[in-house]
Amino acid sequence: MRQGGKAAEVETNAQVARVDATPEPQEADDIAPDDVSSGEETPPKTSRRRGSRRAVSSSEPLTSPTKKVPGARSRQRVAVVIPAKDESRRIAATVRSARAIPHVDLVLVVDDGSEDNTQHVAREAGAVVVRHSHNRGKAAAMETGAAVVAMRDAPDRLPRLLLFIDGDLGETAVNTAPLVPPVLEGTADLSIALLPPQPGAGGRGIVVGAARRAIAAMTGWTPTQPLSGMRCLTREAFEAATPLARGWGVETGMTIDLLRQGFVAVEVPCDLRHRPSGADLKGQLHRAAQYRDVQLAVNARRVRRAAGALRSTVTPARDPKG
Repeated sequence: MRQGGKAAEVETNAQVARVDATPEPQEADDIAPDDVSSGEETPPKTSRRRGSRRAVSSSEPLTSPTKKVPGARSRQRVAVVIPAKDESRRIAATVRSARAIPHVDLVLVVDDGSEDNTQHVAREAGAVVVRHSHNRGKAAAMETGAAVVAMRDAPDRLPRLLLFIDGDLGETAVNTAPLVPPVLEGTADLSIALLPPQPGAGGRGIVVGAARRAIAAMTGWTPTQPLSGMRCLTREAFEAATPLARGWGVETGMTIDLLRQGFVAVEVPCDLRHRPSGADLKGQLHRAAQYRDVQLAVNARRVRRAAGALRSTVTPARDPKG
């Protein structure tokens, strides 16, 4: 529902903002040819930015500013894409739970070079499985998943919405269902899960704060959980956000890119449980890597914005009569 273009942790209130790029999907090294057939949701409270930096609060669900085709969206399907590495202990529960999400008719697991039985366990649980022969990172797994979903989309139907979730959600994966309606109904292009506090989490909010400030500075919108990886978005929005930022900067980069191109994002509370990084050395190293990747993603977009501004000042305006 992008305006004026062709396009391609926690609060109880959802937040929304106007939220880009050209697709460069990564290919899988091998694709398993398996097929899979495939809660009450509280409308999110939202705030929205329209053409200015000031957000307007509202207790009502968002209303799409675009003209809808009656019944078209209600028949649109959803594909769940699960990037996973060494998740054999929890992937089966995640897959089975994800299959229960309304409108979902495809659950796709992208095994990103696992050294355990993730691919076999996921397939036995009912997922379509795509496997990278070596670890290529979350962004590549997301791009692979989106590309495979596109191959399975029927030409005479709307492209499936893409619901990205983590492989360690287990039985709570079905609780990502509230992310679907805002996108399905056309009131947002991207919905982001707001997770409750996770037991055992050892972070101090440094990385989250850095990502939040960067997004606010570059877009005018301040997300509550900028690093949340559970996201539902349209095919158009996904292609507008590619190529994705590498490593742990993928979510921050995606949000900045989409917001700056006029797409709409909303944060929606979801009761999810996953495996948090602790306060031990392993957890500290993980957060250090997160901080590095977030800064790389943000700086790349700052450079891109500066380069664009420079080009606009040095490129002479064309004579409309010429």
